[in-house]
Amino acid sequence: MADLRLSVLDQTPISEGSTGAEAIYNTLDLVRLCDELGYHRYWLAEHHGTPMLACASPEALIGPAAIQTSRIRVGSGGVMLPHYSPVKVAETFSILAALAPGRIDLGLGRAPGTDQITALALQRNRRAPTPDDFPQQLVELLALLEDEMPADHPFARLAAVLPGLPEKPSPWLLGSSPQSAIWAAELGLPYSFADFINPEGAAIAADYRSRFVESGRAPAPTLSVGVVALCAETDDEAERLATSHKMAFSLLRRGQLIKVPPVDEAVRYWESRGPSKSSRRVIVGSPSTVRAGLEEVAREYQAEEVVLLTIAYEHEARRRSYELIADELGLARDTAGSDVALPRSG
Repeated sequence: MADLRLSVLDQTPISEGSTGAEAIYNTLDLVRLCDELGYHRYWLAEHHGTPMLACASPEALIGPAAIQTSRIRVGSGGVMLPHYSPVKVAETFSILAALAPGRIDLGLGRAPGTDQITALALQRNRRAPTPDDFPQQLVELLALLEDEMPADHPFARLAAVLPGLPEKPSPWLLGSSPQSAIWAAELGLPYSFADFINPEGAAIAADYRSRFVESGRAPAPTLSVGVVALCAETDDEAERLATSHKMAFSLLRRGQLIKVPPVDEAVRYWESRGPSKSSRRVIVGSPSTVRAGLEEVAREYQAEEVVLLTIAYEHEARRRSYELIADELGLARDTAGSDVALPRSG
């Protein structure tokens, strides 16, 4: 699959013994590397109230990431729209689009990205639950970005004064359920499916294609699939490095929130538990093993693009994973590199 696009979803992981500030600078380092390696896009996730991920505000990182790169598309993977007003999101991403014309993606999601108490803390009005009006929010946001608000709508004038005009972000819908695929298809939006949440999504992807309505937002059904992947020089080494992410996820399912644990600790954890099988798809191994896994997922979903989510204890292991995968799949490197100086935390 020589035409397969490879992209990145970064949750800005915080390793044990490290800080959120260090994780944020690791993200900026990694996006520069992925730009040089030839990855197609780099999305920043949104999660709240967790010690393991420093990704509570993707929009705060998109600007710095875009300014420090030259080729790669940068965006949100995604903005959890129920927490925000559509006009605020439209204004924010209008500014980001002006900073990097033609390279900003606005990936949108419905999930809270956190637990119920933190979701309540994020609400401005805590006297009642946030209404479940995501479809209406989404339509309003698209109308603002596209200056298609009805003339008699009280917000109509706001579309013409978005601060970054004429530049605009490219909207995507993110999801892992049949309903998200229906919304994406009906609105003619590109759709990114989270296989790392629901590994049974091939039928959902097919439904998206069959229902797709051309709206000018995408010329045809456009699908990416997000997978957990980690690559090292050998299968054994990759499996060893992957134990950190697997341990953190295992404890998360039991309600225990931790930072990404050291590899040796994670190995001992799994040795004490004995063999276990996860329902989650994880593509781990040497370059050839990972390539085969990514191509299998792309065929299963009929996807034009695979988005890689990689969490490891050592930042250098994440860097090396993306390097090995880029080389194995023949991405076009930028041999000149970037001349933007990157400051360091502290």
